[in-house]
Amino acid sequence: MEEDRRLFIKATAATAAGVGLLSHARLVSTAHSMTVKVLKEGMPKRRLGKTGFKVGLFSLGGEATVEQRERQQDAAEIINRAIDLGVNYIDTSPAYGSGGSETNIGTVMKKRRDEVFLATKTHDRTYDGTLRLFEQSLNRLQTNFIDLYQVHNVRVDEDVTGALGKNGAVRAIERLRDEGAVRCIGITGHRDPGVLLRGIREYDFDAVLLSLNAGDIHYKPFQKELLQTAVEKDMGIIAMKVTAIGRIFRNEGITSMSDALGYVYSFPVSTAIVGISTVEELEENVRIAREFSDFSDDKLAQLESLTEPYYRDANFFKFHW
Repeated sequence: MEEDRRLFIKATAATAAGVGLLSHARLVSTAHSMTVKVLKEGMPKRRLGKTGFKVGLFSLGGEATVEQRERQQDAAEIINRAIDLGVNYIDTSPAYGSGGSETNIGTVMKKRRDEVFLATKTHDRTYDGTLRLFEQSLNRLQTNFIDLYQVHNVRVDEDVTGALGKNGAVRAIERLRDEGAVRCIGITGHRDPGVLLRGIREYDFDAVLLSLNAGDIHYKPFQKELLQTAVEKDMGIIAMKVTAIGRIFRNEGITSMSDALGYVYSFPVSTAIVGISTVEELEENVRIAREFSDFSDDKLAQLESLTEPYYRDANFFKFHW
């Protein structure tokens, strides 16, 4: 951005004038820090519900390149660049890359933990199983606490019943919260909004991670009663499946990431997580978040109309996962 470049030059000049004989390395380091601050402040923020945390509009998902253990250097480059650009929410899970995602994120967290709100998950519905998973996640993430620990991928009523039971995952997370190892408790799902709705009605979760994209409206929509209830309960609302892992894009349908993300940002969500393959892809998504303004009702309806012919692909995770 031209404005960022001007601020960088101005900051460098002011620093040089004020410190006289400081080394070139020190000047470069100071100027870099000021440039990063400018970039971070350009990220729009929204309140993450009752947590009170101000989260960037765009957030980093722990899949794609980030979950590939053999690409740790590429993953670290993406994560570091995301934080530099103002991304302050990172979502992962022990299930992503069989621990590869948490491991790769951990290589960055050991140096930059205080710059992000870190979310991970338990796919175990039991008390003991969740405690074991949590300890493994802490080790891989190289941290001693998790900001948001979530019950992962509730699909059917039995998932909710098990997680909320006397010896269920939620009781384990409550213990971890009481001990200071977890700050907030969340729930996630992308199969059936009715199951998630039951979960947030029966327990006072701090946050919900739900699927939302321009094809959602055509089959078991998450944007109806579930989203409304989450808003009424002042929950942090994190959107996922924004692109349906790329299946939202068609020549005769949604053709740009600006439309895919803009659709989701026009709803009362706190943020949207997206898995990233390259730094260039990351920078495009951050630019879209910075330039976003609410879509009109007509624009939203137009995008929904475009996805109707291939609504099953846009919602494939509701049928198959």
